[in-house]
Parts: sequence; structure tokens; C-alpha cells
Amino acid sequence: MARFAARRGRERAAHRPDLNHRGRIRPRLPSAIVTERRQHYNVTLGILILAGTAYSLSSTIVVPALPTLQRDLHTTNTWATWVLTGFLLVASVATPVLGKLGDQHGKERILVVALAIFLAGCIGSGAAWNIWSLIAFRAVQGVAGAIFPLAFGIIRDEFPPEKVGVGIGTISAVFGIGGGGGILLAGVIVDNLSWRWIFILSDVVIAIALVLVVRFVPESPIKTPSRVDVPGSLAFSGAMIALLLGLTEGDTWGWASGRTLGLFVAAAALFAVWTVIELRVPEPLVDMRMFRQRPVLVTNAAALVAGFTMFGAFVLLPVFVQTSDARHLGYGFGASVTKTGLYLIPGSFTILFSGPLAGRIGRRTSMKWPLSVGLLIVGATCAAFALWHSHPWQIAVQQGVMGIGVGFAFAAMATLITQAVRVSETGVATGMNTVMRTVGSVIGAQLGAALLAAYVVPSGRAPSVTAFEAMFWIAGGAAAVGAALSIFVTPTGLRRRRRDPALATAE
Repeated sequence: MARFAARRGRERAAHRPDLNHRGRIRPRLPSAIVTERRQHYNVTLGILILAGTAYSLSSTIVVPALPTLQRDLHTTNTWATWVLTGFLLVASVATPVLGKLGDQHGKERILVVALAIFLAGCIGSGAAWNIWSLIAFRAVQGVAGAIFPLAFGIIRDEFPPEKVGVGIGTISAVFGIGGGGGILLAGVIVDNLSWRWIFILSDVVIAIALVLVVRFVPESPIKTPSRVDVPGSLAFSGAMIALLLGLTEGDTWGWASGRTLGLFVAAAALFAVWTVIELRVPEPLVDMRMFRQRPVLVTNAAALVAGFTMFGAFVLLPVFVQTSDARHLGYGFGASVTKTGLYLIPGSFTILFSGPLAGRIGRRTSMKWPLSVGLLIVGATCAAFALWHSHPWQIAVQQGVMGIGVGFAFAAMATLITQAVRVSETGVATGMNTVMRTVGSVIGAQLGAALLAAYVVPSGRAPSVTAFEAMFWIAGGAAAVGAALSIFVTPTGLRRRRRDPALATAE
């Protein structure tokens, strides 16, 4: 009997990390002791940076290749754009679902699954035989949208408390760095090689990241046994698909058309159904009580604004600098696809340093200040784009300054979310924050496209400079509102630990 009891104790401990081999509650060790028994956290950080880079590269690397894809695959501009849209749609839906699964079954395990699916989709994209197969395989790649929230959760579980902010800031910076690098790399490939090499080179990076995660990244000791909320997942998926499909196709179908309005109505109805489901099921996909917390609510609103502002300006800049008839249009430098990427390099460079810096500043004050200052810098830079855009150096310098603001804002948002929720909710909470940023990105990109179509020169062959200036001013104003809103994020660290001693032990 004693032997049987010992075996049962070991089995219970395997399913419950908080129980020892006798089935009794195991006291939690200080994070410093846990860190000493596991590999150094900088090794984990380096591997997570590589995984995040693989995703961020794929999120933008197809943008310069869209005209080439349209020509080589004999399709229309609308369906070529779906190579990017399909990726964003699946990323929006998969991110909170996989974040929840990471909280339940282990963040490292789900990260491996996401990277494996990501690699399969990338291999298929490189071998795509028509536009439909390419869209399908790019949609499969969108599963990798969960990489960032899973990485944030691993950092919170593994890093010493004083290093969590810097680690999250560094990973957040990767999103901007990889996005700019993807544009530059794609330009070189498209100008000199086949578009298929875009995915072949991505395969190599993803495969290396997958092997390193399996080999070196430790599994999280913090798990939340529960069941997947299938009805809530389906309702949320349907709502996101309807919303983003309406946003991406509204300019083509007409914003007042029956199809566009029908999609928006369907999205609103499905979001309402999803909310009811989440309030009633015992184990919801997203605990709606999280949104009662001011830090979560305000930070998600800031994420929506940040995505809108960043992509609203980001999507227009390549068109702006590639236009060649500056004498008659009042803008443009006739840049090639490769040179277009060079205009974005200053922003990628400054993001590399501003993200970790935001973590250090937030540790000494509050992360709401890097968020507010970051959005204020982004808003001021958008206003500068609207006022000064006659010379290439102006665009490059302003892009560098904007990178500082983006790095501050992205790092602060992720840290604020992880500080505000329970350890067991890190994956799904940061996943929802990523979704809000994605929705804002699509809205900003589509509004920019609508303005370019609405304001054209008398000949009708190109957008007028008014379209660019209007979008820059709108993006700047939205960022200013977000900066003001961010001030109302309350500090959650010491105050919340005093209010909830159990949370202090968990953290």
C-alpha cells in the first residue's frame, strides 16, 4: 500500500506542479532559486527573439512582392492583397486561442506547435502553384501570431522579477525590427530573385528557431488545468473574420454596400453572442472580468490606437517614396523596392534600443509613462511627416524618431498586461492585446488606402499629396488621444500585491 500511495503521489505531482511526490502542496521557491536550477534566462531570451523575428519578418515580407505575385500568379490586385489579409485574419483568431492553450498545457509546448505549423505553412507558400494555394498556406502561417504572447508568458514565468520588463521590451522591439527588415529583405529578393525565395529563406529561420526552442527553452512550471471553450472560440473566430473581412474589402465593395454593412452587423452580433457565452461558461476563453480592470481596458484601447497609427503611416510610406513624378505631384523620390526598405531601417534601429529602455524606465516609475510618452512621440512624428516631406533625409530621420515611440509603446503594453492579470491568464491576456493591435492595424491600413483612392490628382493616375497629409494628421491625432488615455492606467505592481497577498506569492 505504501508503494502504491507513493506512485499515486508522483502521478498527482506530474499533473499538479504545485504538489510534491507525497501529494502535498509544494511551497513555491523564490524566483532567484528557480532561475539557478534552470538555464540562464538570457539563453531563453535569445531564442525567443529569433522566434519573434521569424514571425515579424513574415508579417511584412510579402508587401513589396504583391505586384510581382499578382503578375506571376495571374490574379487581380484584390486577391493578391489577400496573401497579407488571410495571414492577419488567422493570426487574429489563433492568437487568443493558442494563448489559452499555452496557459493550460504549457507555453513552451504550444510555442513548438505554433512554430511547426508556421514552418509547414511557409514551405507550402514557397511551393504554391496558384493564388488560392498561396492564400491558404499564408493563412496557415497566421497561426504563428501566438508566438509573441507565448513568449511574454515564458518571460514572466522564467525571468527574475527585475528582468521581466526589460525582457518583454526586447521581445516587443523585435516586432518593429522584423517588420522593417522584412520590407528591406523582400526588396532585395524581389529585385534580384524569384518571390519564392522569400519563403525559402524564412523556412531556414523558422526551422532553426524550432530546433532551439525544443532543445533549450524550458517548459513553464505554471499551468492552469481547464477545458477549451469551443463555443466561445467559434463565436470569437466568426466575429473577427466578419470584422476584418469587412474592413479589408470595404474599399473594394463600397463602405455602404450590402455586403460590407452585412459583415459589420454580423461581427457585432457575434461579438455580443461571444460576450454572453464568456459570461456563462465555467471556463471561458477570455475571463471578461479582466476587462473590468483599468490597466487591461486602457492598455487594450492603447493597443488599438497604436496599431492604427503605426500601420496608417507605415502602409503609406512605401507608396510615398516610390512615386517618381515629384515635380508635378509634390511628393515622391522614385525609390526602388530595395531603397524603400532603407527608409525604414532607422526606425528598426531605434526600436532595438527603445524597447529595453522602456522596460528599465517603467521599472523605476510606472510602465504607463513609457506608453504615454511613446504614443506622444509617434503622434508628433506623424505630424512631422505631414509638414516636412520634401527631402529623403526628412523621411529617414522622422522614421528613426518614430521607432523610439513605437518601441516604448509596444514594450509598455505587453508589460502592463502581464502585471495586471494572474499568472495563469498571461497567455490569453497578452493574446487579446495583440488582437487589438491587429484590428487597429487593419483599420489604419484600410483608411489609408481609402484616402489614397479618394484624393487623386486631376488626371486620376496617382494619389494627391493631400491624401498622405490627411492620413498623417489623422494618425497623429489618434496617437495623441492614446497618449492622454494612457495616463489613466493605474500602476499595478506594489499596489496590487498589497491588495492580493496570494498574487505576490505567485509573482
